[in-house]
Amino acid sequence: MIIMEIDLRLIGMEKGKQYETIITTVNAQNVQNAAPIGVLCAGKDIVLSRIFKGGKTLDNIISQKEFTVNITHNPELFTMSTLGNLPKDYFNEDNSIKDIDAYFKCEVISIKEAVKQSDPIKKKDEANVIKSKVTEMVINNDIKAANRAFACIIETLANLTRFDIVDEKTKQYYLSRFQENSRVVNKVGGKTERLTMNEIKKELIKKGYEP
Repeated sequence: MIIMEIDLRLIGMEKGKQYETIITTVNAQNVQNAAPIGVLCAGKDIVLSRIFKGGKTLDNIISQKEFTVNITHNPELFTMSTLGNLPKDYFNEDNSIKDIDAYFKCEVISIKEAVKQSDPIKKKDEANVIKSKVTEMVINNDIKAANRAFACIIETLANLTRFDIVDEKTKQYYLSRFQENSRVVNKVGGKTERLTMNEIKKELIKKGYEP
């Protein structure tokens, strides 16, 4: 179903939160490419994507000034597009992925070089932020875009339930996982997710540990 009035909230995307998607692009020779890319919702029809150099996705976006964001929970599609490109017969003519739950088309507004201090790659010119406007949205199935914060919270809670019955080495592992999950939640989650992680932190402190 083509959505006439574009609003990313229709697929569960909230302003200020980052979602896991598969971006499909095409080069000047009309060769299609797919890659898993995080997309930050910056408004009902505005998204930001921060992409490191060295891959076809950024080159194609710079060249064509447009791309498609595919929304799915299919782990096979994420795996295939991470380890290598999707086979040609996985793409529709409009550059979306066949049988995808939802997708939206984007036109580039601006491209700027940017890097965060938390990045493993520190060189300023290694990452570009793409600001884009959503020009078309298609929803084939009822779906909400995936946000990693929820998965991180579930993992942290599962570890917390086992905290009092594991040995010290495993506790230290759980604490390290808490730190990493907190980093991810602070990056891609919203206020509710960050408050939730803070409540878990308080519980760990009660147990005598400073995460």
